[in-house]
Amino acid sequence: MKNILVVAPHADDEVLGCGGSIAKHVRLGDKVYVAIMTNAAIGAPELFSSESITAVRAEALESHKSLGVEETLFFDFPAPQLEQYPQYKIASILNALIKEKNIDTMYIPHKGDLHLDHGVIYNASLVAARPVPGQCVRHIYAYETLSETEWGHPTVEAFFIPRYFNVLNDLDFASKIKAMQCFSSQLKEFPNTRSIKAIEHLSALRGAYVGANTAESFDIIRSISD
Repeated sequence: MKNILVVAPHADDEVLGCGGSIAKHVRLGDKVYVAIMTNAAIGAPELFSSESITAVRAEALESHKSLGVEETLFFDFPAPQLEQYPQYKIASILNALIKEKNIDTMYIPHKGDLHLDHGVIYNASLVAARPVPGQCVRHIYAYETLSETEWGHPTVEAFFIPRYFNVLNDLDFASKIKAMQCFSSQLKEFPNTRSIKAIEHLSALRGAYVGANTAESFDIIRSISD
């Protein structure tokens, strides 16, 4: 059994990016923890009400329950102005969480996503999981988030490169779709990329890359063999 930590800047990023992989980890007997890092009602109260954040967090809890997540942790770092917040404070919280849960594998957002909060969480995650002696984190993968990753900076250094493919069976993928459907406040109609059909298309495309029906793809940030 392994302890997995999925770090999400905002609620639903974790399901868009690796909901199927979460379901697969749980099916294989691993414990999955999800950390939702921001509270937009604190960062931009003129745009996001506390009631709307409470509602989306309730959706997240319902979604994670359906996936079999061991524990969901909510933090209140200010979105959407995270790039102005001291990153060492975010890294410190994540580092403590990594040690407390003895995390083996981390899934983190891609650094080149359009939303700057994603890049901040990416950087803070790497600081928190630095490969110093005694570090329990062995594997770090960056996930792609529909409506963020594909809209990101069109430069070579910020481009998402799928290097690791996690093949999903029918049950894993069905679990991802069910979990995403819990986020009724966030889902859009196709052809918006934050839609069920877009999720199905991307999973089929990533699966076809490796001769499978469905898959989720990740960039490999670090993977240490035992």
